[in-house]
Amino acid sequence: MNSPRADLAGAVLDDIDSRPGSATSLARTVLGAYVRDLGGWLAIADFSALLAGLGVPEQSTRTAVTRLKSKGVLDAESRDGRSGYRITAAAEAMYSRGDPRIFGFRQMADGDAWHLISFGIPESQRAARHQLRRRLSSIGCGTVSAGLWICPEYLAAEAATIVTALALDDYVTSFRATDLTVPGTLRAAAAQWWDLPALAERHRAFLDHHGDILALDNLTDRQAFEYFVPLLDEWRIIPYLDPGLPAAMLPADWPGPASVRLFAEAQQRCLAPSRRWVRSSIEARNKPGILIH
Repeated sequence: MNSPRADLAGAVLDDIDSRPGSATSLARTVLGAYVRDLGGWLAIADFSALLAGLGVPEQSTRTAVTRLKSKGVLDAESRDGRSGYRITAAAEAMYSRGDPRIFGFRQMADGDAWHLISFGIPESQRAARHQLRRRLSSIGCGTVSAGLWICPEYLAAEAATIVTALALDDYVTSFRATDLTVPGTLRAAAAQWWDLPALAERHRAFLDHHGDILALDNLTDRQAFEYFVPLLDEWRIIPYLDPGLPAAMLPADWPGPASVRLFAEAQQRCLAPSRRWVRSSIEARNKPGILIH
């Protein structure tokens, strides 16, 4: 049986690999932002109804639930004669650790500390070495060289969790650094260590897809849910891939601050009303004497 730390690292990686807008990705988003708010359990009929409001067919919801069960995110559990699912303890840990990152984007300031990860992994551990590189990249680490990775110090605990989950502690040495000396400029170094064009494209796509939400007036609670869930679903990947580099290391036209502001304003406007609608709609569906088709 996998340890909770291993399950957690795997769940985080799978979450990032989910394609925004897919049934599985939307299901993960609804679980994290709404089902946890209800206590962590939901009847499958109610879950299907919520996702149907986002355009997800019932069969796609059931397929997504099956995938999430196989990933250790959900366990089947019936309550009061109703079939449903609860969020597992490992998934709850993953969501809890992700909340500050998704809802509170972190940005380095000049002079903040860095975390360096050095490793020399033998060829016999090639698969684990590949997974380590993949997972470090998925939490925002940059590649200085094949065996040396870098990230803000505030990502050190996440990096350590990944190393331990892959049983690679014996091959990894980490350092805390406060000064970086590089050939050329730090901005040029950042452009080599991270794929900044790909990160910028994610920010710009997010702005293009969701920028109009702030111009909408008098949103109902239901509309807040319908608009905010796809926005959150696309956004929640970005704070993992973007480490929050200091402005001095980024291009002058970096779109990150604009997308951070968009998400913060949308969250302030939509999260509480959308949660209110989810709770009230489920209560209405389950009133005695009401037949739900």
